[in-house]
Amino acid sequence: MISTLGRGLAVIGLALAVSLSAQAQDAPGEPEVTIRTEGDRTVEEYRLNGFLYAIKITPKNGAPYYLVAVDDDGNFARSDQPEGLRIPSWKIFEW
Repeated sequence: MISTLGRGLAVIGLALAVSLSAQAQDAPGEPEVTIRTEGDRTVEEYRLNGFLYAIKITPKNGAPYYLVAVDDDGNFARSDQPEGLRIPSWKIFEW
């Protein structure tokens, strides 16, 4: 009886550990930053779980600026220009 109970607890503990490790892998982590030089500017790409969400461009002679993802289709807008009003567009329900 005790042996069966011990095995049952071991199986439950193992299932719980596998479930928790799967949740930890899905949790967002640190962003991945790729830095490269293109001509006279430096480009930094910020990705989270493979999704490119921001690009920082630093010209050799000038102020850096950011391009931020507007949607999931790869469209970007400058974040420092007020005329391009960015309206939040979250998916609340989809069928």
